[in-house]
Amino acid sequence: MYIIEEIKQVFKSNNIFTKLIYINLGVFLLVQIAGLIFFLSGQENNLLVDYLSVPADINALALQPWSIFTYMFLHEGFMHILFNLLWLFWFGRIFLEFLDYKKLLSLYIYGGIFGAIFFIIAYNLFPVFDPIKHYSVALGASASVLAIVIAISTYVPNYTINLMFIGAVKIKYIAMFSIILDILSISGGNVGGHIAHLGGALFGYLFALQLRTKKRSSNGFANPFKRKKKVRVTHKNIPKNDQTYNVNKAKNQVQIDKILEKISKSGYSSLTKEEKEILFSASKK
Repeated sequence: MYIIEEIKQVFKSNNIFTKLIYINLGVFLLVQIAGLIFFLSGQENNLLVDYLSVPADINALALQPWSIFTYMFLHEGFMHILFNLLWLFWFGRIFLEFLDYKKLLSLYIYGGIFGAIFFIIAYNLFPVFDPIKHYSVALGASASVLAIVIAISTYVPNYTINLMFIGAVKIKYIAMFSIILDILSISGGNVGGHIAHLGGALFGYLFALQLRTKKRSSNGFANPFKRKKKVRVTHKNIPKNDQTYNVNKAKNQVQIDKILEKISKSGYSSLTKEEKEILFSASKK
């Protein structure tokens, strides 16, 4: 079938962005099928959801440690996965205008893990959760997605998008509104979800700060906790070809910095065609 071949091509490619969307959809369909099977067999609970959700209780977590990873691909309700994937699609595309697939994947995974850690710590730290922590679980890609939203909104805060019925809005305001909404909603429903969102948002913010200060770890994602190594300085004669290369590299970096500054002030749409091409070429190197 054509759709199966298309899915195969996606997973053979390096398009991590589309893979993340497909994985979330695939897990959702699997959960729905499993739920139907359990329902027909007389089971009240979908045991697959229990198996993949991350529990707040430490003892339960020790029995299923993989859930701190699997929960970020797990959704039960259609509206839940719809909104998460829409946010991932919109802000993931903006993210990839400036950064690469590898950073997007790192941000998704580590943002989700931070969200799970926040959820677990909060439910074991605050007394208000004592009566419910033994049966509370978290699931969904919201923490991972919010990490992406906050990261790109911190990296290019003045990037502007057009919202229906509202018009042009800078993404930094969308990010701020999301954070405020999560904080104000903690005392309401889906407490664990909102706490996990804040964990993902914190990682996204730290991630973007590291990128903006050009402190990157060797494996391609920003590690906000890595201790800076001491630098040993030596002097040697530099070949003429290397000197020329370094001069050109420095000029290109100045050009890129000016373009990023322009985006920060006026948004991506303010760039000329030539500036967009320069930025695109630099992102491929």
